[in-house]
Amino acid sequence: MTRPSAPYLRGQRIDPGAISGREAVADLIDGAFLAYNAGRLREGCALFTQRMLAPDATVGMSLTGAMTPAGLGMSCLIPLMEADWLISTGANLYHDAHFGLGLAMHRGTPHADDVELRDKGVVRIYDIFFDYSVLLSTDAFIREVSAREEFQRPMSTAEYHWLLGKYMGERERALGLHRRSVLAAAHALDVPIYTSSPGDSSIGMNVAEQALAGNKLRFDVSADVNETAAIVLDAKRSGGKSGCLIVGGGSPKNFILQTEPQIQEVLGIDERGHDYFLQMTDARPDTGGLSGATPAEAVSWGKIDPDQLPGTVVVYLDNSVALPLLTAYALARHEPRPLKRLHRRRGVMLDRLVAEYRDALAQRDHRAEESAAQVHPAAGGTETVGR
Repeated sequence: MTRPSAPYLRGQRIDPGAISGREAVADLIDGAFLAYNAGRLREGCALFTQRMLAPDATVGMSLTGAMTPAGLGMSCLIPLMEADWLISTGANLYHDAHFGLGLAMHRGTPHADDVELRDKGVVRIYDIFFDYSVLLSTDAFIREVSAREEFQRPMSTAEYHWLLGKYMGERERALGLHRRSVLAAAHALDVPIYTSSPGDSSIGMNVAEQALAGNKLRFDVSADVNETAAIVLDAKRSGGKSGCLIVGGGSPKNFILQTEPQIQEVLGIDERGHDYFLQMTDARPDTGGLSGATPAEAVSWGKIDPDQLPGTVVVYLDNSVALPLLTAYALARHEPRPLKRLHRRRGVMLDRLVAEYRDALAQRDHRAEESAAQVHPAAGGTETVGR
């Protein structure tokens, strides 16, 4: 006779071997990370390597938090260019540039006297110290590059970062440096990098300064919204899957997930949502903020395919810990994938989006009118309301 408890006891028995000190990182995660947030990290590593890195999956990564100042661009993000496209805060890309320019960041202490640091020309990011001249040198590089003729037009942030990465790579080579800058690596691999709030960083601040001097560079945020939606639609229409690796939360998290509501709700195109969702965050869900919102909540917005909820994991962990572990696991357990080089295909993918949008437009407007009539039955639909 089967015990009533049997259906609940099918999981692997908790019976780990003793840690010897000789384990590889991936073996340690598989063998000892069995429960709590360690268990979620193990599940996330398995989801990433076994499903999200499959050849038919297109992986977008969103990045928040001060990751690049801590060197995680070099140690994790460049080796993890298994991601096919990125959405980052501008601050991470700005601080990434310091390393490509050969500028020094130092380990410090969170207990320093900040008034004294300011007096001595030292800038602090928690326990990272660097000289104020690092900011000024990086600002000067961004202004010098952004003033060039090829930048004198409106463009998506992906195009801007791709061009900036070209010059960053040239500076790396001139300095005898290699694989120091995410921007330079993304240019070489044709990985598009978007910024959801381009004015919210020192890169945007320097571009704004140049606008006062007559520079014609403008960030086309509508192009960013449509290009990212086109990447996701192309992944699904090509018979593949769309996966989101969310490092942190904030605006980049929403920007990567809103691609599906943009496709379904705004453009009226028939779609189901992202297939895979792996978030590593320290944000709680009960405060109502987007950073801590769960994949189950995202289903209600159309961001995640409800049939794919088993393909979602949230790891509650500091990303300065989680990201190196995920990177080591992925490199140990998965062979490198062929590059998709999506930057080169932005135009083709956008054409597909536009074609489907035009085909769906009449049906989208009809649904909107029906919805308005249900909400305001006496008003006679959107046409009457419009009067």
